[in-house]
Amino acid sequence: MSVREHDLREIRDAVAKLCATFPMEYWRETDRERRYPTEFVRALTEAGWLSCLIPEEYGGAGLKLAAAAAILEEIQRSGANGAACHAQMYTMGTVLRHCSEAQKKKYLPKIAKGELRLQAFGITEPTAGTDTSSIRTTATKKGGHYIINGQKVWTSRAEHSDIMLLLARTTPREEVTKKTDGMSVFLVEMKQALGKGLTIRPIRTMINHATTEIFIDNLEVPAENLVGEEGKGFRYVLDGMNAERILIGAECIGDARWFIAKATAYANERKVFGRPIGQNQGVQFPIARAFMATEAAALMVERAAALYDAGTPCGPESNMAKQLAAEASWQAGDMCLQTHGGFGFAEEYDVERKFRETRLYQIAPISTNLVLCYLAEHVLHLPRSY
Repeated sequence: MSVREHDLREIRDAVAKLCATFPMEYWRETDRERRYPTEFVRALTEAGWLSCLIPEEYGGAGLKLAAAAAILEEIQRSGANGAACHAQMYTMGTVLRHCSEAQKKKYLPKIAKGELRLQAFGITEPTAGTDTSSIRTTATKKGGHYIINGQKVWTSRAEHSDIMLLLARTTPREEVTKKTDGMSVFLVEMKQALGKGLTIRPIRTMINHATTEIFIDNLEVPAENLVGEEGKGFRYVLDGMNAERILIGAECIGDARWFIAKATAYANERKVFGRPIGQNQGVQFPIARAFMATEAAALMVERAAALYDAGTPCGPESNMAKQLAAEASWQAGDMCLQTHGGFGFAEEYDVERKFRETRLYQIAPISTNLVLCYLAEHVLHLPRSY
């Protein structure tokens, strides 16, 4: 047993026990109805799991990212979908490192108690995509407020969040020396903003992900809600992005392990031509390959989390963790569906739902090609391709 498993066993066991109180039919219903799993999120909040990264002085558990990764991995491993609430963990990378003491005292205790939800991260825009430096949302200071105008897309959980971290340009791109300069992060109180410059429009997708597009028209945000220094926002969100990649990687490992367990059980039980299908090497080998890929990816997720928790730069590792884990979960999902044959397409087996859910992470929170470009340029020192 690895040190990681030993240190986090109690957390894993407790999360698994909580998840077991939400049977697969619950997740089928939420998926079928495209309904937010409010009851599940509430249970995680009341158990303190969603505030695990918040320091103890603000009412949280003060755990490290490795613990958050274990929590999300176990959620996915149970067959549930942690995408409904994972942002409350990865946004902490920005909040804890860059918010002022006054901002932390104002929001963190209420988040820890479950009185407020921080589940929305407003970065991506329709015309910019993953080219964050090209965002067009602007924030202009006027007296004691910033006036914000623009649009965001793929802002998941915006309808179910009380606070959103929002990235906007405070200096036009053409006026900065470095294109990633001149962007700032703001804490937006969603309930107060709705109907007063903020409009949320749901986007229906192939999975139950509660994602939206946001329209911002002369929204007033108090100057005190600026995170850190004006113009330094891109650097601030990178801390959230690295945490996001690591935690998504952990979720993918959980998905992969669910698929492997599901396929293994079915291959042992299902009999065709008078014998278990798992006796056939054509069924065994894909399961074994998915297992190897998953275990290897899990090591990279563990390494990235350890570097992040040590405060060491971990851009390459967090990107590789996300990509390798996403590939492992997709390999395992495809294998699991193939192992089940026609039954894999039946809702009652849950394979088709998890198959759709895990496919997302080939393109989010960053696409495969962008990860490869990043590694090529910043690690392998090949010419910049974009």
